[in-house]
Amino acid sequence: MFQQYTKEFRYNIKLSVPVILGMLGHTFVQLADNIMVGQLGTAELAAVSLGNSFVFIAMSLGIGFSTAITPLVAEADGAGNKENAKKALKHGLVLCTVLSLMLFGVIMLAKPLMYSMKQSEEVVALAVPYLDLVAFSLVPLIIFQAFKQFSEGLSQTKYPMYATIMANVVNVIINYLLIFGSFGFPKMGIVGAAIGTLVSRFMMVAYIWYLLKSKKKFHDYVTGFNFRKIEKKVIKKIVNLGFPSALQMFFEVAIFTAAIWLSGVLGKNAQAANQIALNLSSMTFMFGMGLGIAAMIRVGNQKGLRNFLELRRIGRSIFLLTLLLEILFAGLFLLGRHWFPTLYLDLDDAMNIADNTEVVVLAAELLLVAAFFQISDGVQVVVLGALRGLQDVKIPTLITFIAYWAIGFPVSYYLGLHTDLGSIGIWVGLLTGLSASAVMLYLRFNYLTKKLIVNS
Repeated sequence: MFQQYTKEFRYNIKLSVPVILGMLGHTFVQLADNIMVGQLGTAELAAVSLGNSFVFIAMSLGIGFSTAITPLVAEADGAGNKENAKKALKHGLVLCTVLSLMLFGVIMLAKPLMYSMKQSEEVVALAVPYLDLVAFSLVPLIIFQAFKQFSEGLSQTKYPMYATIMANVVNVIINYLLIFGSFGFPKMGIVGAAIGTLVSRFMMVAYIWYLLKSKKKFHDYVTGFNFRKIEKKVIKKIVNLGFPSALQMFFEVAIFTAAIWLSGVLGKNAQAANQIALNLSSMTFMFGMGLGIAAMIRVGNQKGLRNFLELRRIGRSIFLLTLLLEILFAGLFLLGRHWFPTLYLDLDDAMNIADNTEVVVLAAELLLVAAFFQISDGVQVVVLGALRGLQDVKIPTLITFIAYWAIGFPVSYYLGLHTDLGSIGIWVGLLTGLSASAVMLYLRFNYLTKKLIVNS
């Protein structure tokens, strides 16, 4: 029984590992920023958390939208239609560029909200200049996403990984030089971290384009674009897939952002602890995201081949692999919950010892809840990937809205601000929303694939 699923594990891992490493690359940019900035103090760490909360919301829309490119390219590749794959990339690039500039503008307009969110004045003052630069880094990041999703649609997952690794190295070097003022560079604190993020993301775009252009197999896909010839039909197809996908990611990221803001109401230490737990959780979440991309590619290919029995079997094999992996991560979080937070703070800093100790204790409590939502979070994102491969996006968008905002957020708000649970209550709400999402999305996949098999 299980062998029909486990025999797919090797190929699924081979396909998803470069995606996971690339996804982890984005998270390592945040990890490097958080660990280095954490050495400056809890106010600086909370400021990075607050600034990034605005960026994450916009980033979720951009990255979510770009995922529309992958199933279109995967389906075209499965059907052997190179022209359609190139059209998906060209039109995707145009839409991603326009969207990234719009999102940057929206963040700049939304910046004054920081002053009316009951956040610490010290934290807001530090967050504003940081946000200006990190918000602009969305432009190259979302353009990079278009190339990344195209490459993954052709089952070539290693090139985005190479570009992300390169960007990480650049980011860490610039962080080290500019946050602390090393080797005679100016000491810029968290603004130095923002410059590192901005420069590394521009280099990431240039490098992935160079990599793809240099390979004979991809050269014709990524060169010779005629941007004056834009087809409404292709734009409409990408928007119809991309907009609901963007909303799905937005609904999930927005509830985590709400958790950051609710934690900020509880104080800077609660917010710093939330940032640590969130950063650690987002790293393990990238494994689910990577497997979700693998599910989208493989389901998209089988859809192109119209082999729906195989499509269902392959989808379920990836769900099982994800479940086993996330149970392993849950165990790691339970075992390491007291040690992981100490990586982010300088516990030998005599001036801030009381704050730092409180943050470590709070973060350890949050990681106890995070251990359990690893499982729900991983499963829901992989099933969502499989549904995108089927190009089923509208009903899953409604499901994610109900799970996070009709179920999860009210629980977070009530338990976090109106009971003694505080930060833990906020995270119990996150766990509730993610679990509801995982169950409902799986039921949707089960229903659709049975229907496709019966009708084929």
